[in-house]
Amino acid sequence: MVCHPENYQWERWCLENIAAILGHRFPGSYIWVIKCSRMHLHKFSCYDNFVASNMFGAPEHSTDFGAFRHLHALLVNAFKIAHNFLLSQKTTRGFSKDGKAAPYKSPTAPTTNGCPAAEKEPDCEPFSDSTVSFIEPSVIGGASFTLIGFSKGCVVLNQLLYELEEAKQDKDLAAFIKNIQAIYWLDGGHSGGSNTWVTCLDVLKGFAQTGIAVNAHVTPYQVFDTMRSWIGKEHKRFVQVLEELGANVYSQLHFADEAPSLDNHFRVHEVF
Repeated sequence: MVCHPENYQWERWCLENIAAILGHRFPGSYIWVIKCSRMHLHKFSCYDNFVASNMFGAPEHSTDFGAFRHLHALLVNAFKIAHNFLLSQKTTRGFSKDGKAAPYKSPTAPTTNGCPAAEKEPDCEPFSDSTVSFIEPSVIGGASFTLIGFSKGCVVLNQLLYELEEAKQDKDLAAFIKNIQAIYWLDGGHSGGSNTWVTCLDVLKGFAQTGIAVNAHVTPYQVFDTMRSWIGKEHKRFVQVLEELGANVYSQLHFADEAPSLDNHFRVHEVF
């Protein structure tokens, strides 16, 4: 982003900073930021691995693409990597994997997170036993998940809704779905001419029955754009139908009194 002639001005909203913002928004939670698989012209995010998309990342939703399976696999793998990393850090700080004190070894180089052993850096706390207790995403009641999509990333959330009924037929995915407590759509939009928000009644019926809390946060940048008037209409329909179906829906328009701007589009991360 820093090297790009246009994107440098949005460095404040890079993936690392977004992870920090979400960490403050959801204290006590593990934050996983999933990068798009492709950037067309260094500008258009494309989530091809979650939903079939055209060159510019506009989605072509279907009921069986496999977004739920892919998300579940990503989380399972990420949990294993994080678990092993934290165990190795715990060992480095003077504890063995079984929790017994390990022989002290003078650190010769910084660890992966840039922090030497705890004995040399008092600001680094040893990891507690609970820190390394990662639970498989498919274990019912073992963990709860909140899914968040921003801007183009909302096409992934929409795809999850389209394939929800098929995903429920898989034992592990069904358990994973039961552990999703809330989904946040943050100012969704893409370069296509429709289907920015899910309006299919059958799809929304199945979604409403899950009991998952629905959160829709938008700004004038998307829903008041006269050149893309369908976005505001679809957003209104999405919220209205889910409310009629009895879903737990929270919808909010941010920066309503300010002119539509890309900066406020990004700032929705700080106010939702």
